[in-house]
Amino acid sequence: MDFEKKLRSLSVGKISTDEPLKNHCSWRIGGPAEALVEPGTPEEAARLLLFAREEGLPLIVIGRGTNLLFSDTGVRGIVMKLGSRFAGWSASGRTVTVRSGLWVPRLVRNLAGKGLSGLEHAAGIPGSFGGLVTMNGGSLRRSISDNILSVTALSREGVVRRFSREECAFSYRTSLFQNALRPGRKGWIILEAMVECGEVDPAILRRELLRVLAERKGKFPLKQPNCGSVFTNSPEIYAEAGAPGKIVEETGLKELRAGDAQVSALHANFIVNLGGATARDVLTLMGKIRRRVHQRIGHWLASEVLYVDEEGNLVPASERCL
Repeated sequence: MDFEKKLRSLSVGKISTDEPLKNHCSWRIGGPAEALVEPGTPEEAARLLLFAREEGLPLIVIGRGTNLLFSDTGVRGIVMKLGSRFAGWSASGRTVTVRSGLWVPRLVRNLAGKGLSGLEHAAGIPGSFGGLVTMNGGSLRRSISDNILSVTALSREGVVRRFSREECAFSYRTSLFQNALRPGRKGWIILEAMVECGEVDPAILRRELLRVLAERKGKFPLKQPNCGSVFTNSPEIYAEAGAPGKIVEETGLKELRAGDAQVSALHANFIVNLGGATARDVLTLMGKIRRRVHQRIGHWLASEVLYVDEEGNLVPASERCL
């Protein structure tokens, strides 16, 4: 790796080379990153972005990799991870400022302990807060954008800007910040966001969290590596045929398998890694599911999960199915 020595001379955070990306995503799939860098401050992140631009290196941004499927051959260039070194939160009344690397379940538990409500629906989402905002994630038919006041983000040119909720272009499971995930694309990398919470007795919130988590435990394959929901819940398809899990199950595809990737027996919109699954296994299985579903209902399921190829290009995994 020609740029390693120069990269290590800079103050950009923790640097790992030839780092297995399977250790940085919830599916536990993926080859090595040429360089994985974990900045701890906005200044370190800005220096890393400048270095990548000056060196002409591809750079992608990840959180905890909950919604990503990495190539089996790995990713060239730099993977910038905003994880545990970029975490934390603070509250001023009902307004909470959250850094992008904070683990969502920890945030929700901490807020509940302070009697701050509104994010309980996200209690079981095992991703980073920045990833949650980028994907406008949520559950129980809710989204994080319901509570967002503003988002502070960093451009690839090193400019910091605060966006109002309206400027974030939130819609179902998307936002303007998804552009920043892709190398060579202009966009904004989330540093932190402000959310507005309600005030509820902490004991009531704790009971609600236990209810949400118990419901997830009964419905989802929490003990096996997975990326959460694989296919998007399109309003058009939902109105006609129901949610993706229901559609896949009614097509008779529960426990369908390709290699070590398998449709979960608990929830048919989850694909689990049985231990040695590859990206190719997952893409093959997704392709089988999409074709069978299309034959039955006449619609193509689109994916929530993004596939990351060797050059760091991110595309919906449904566009790379085999």
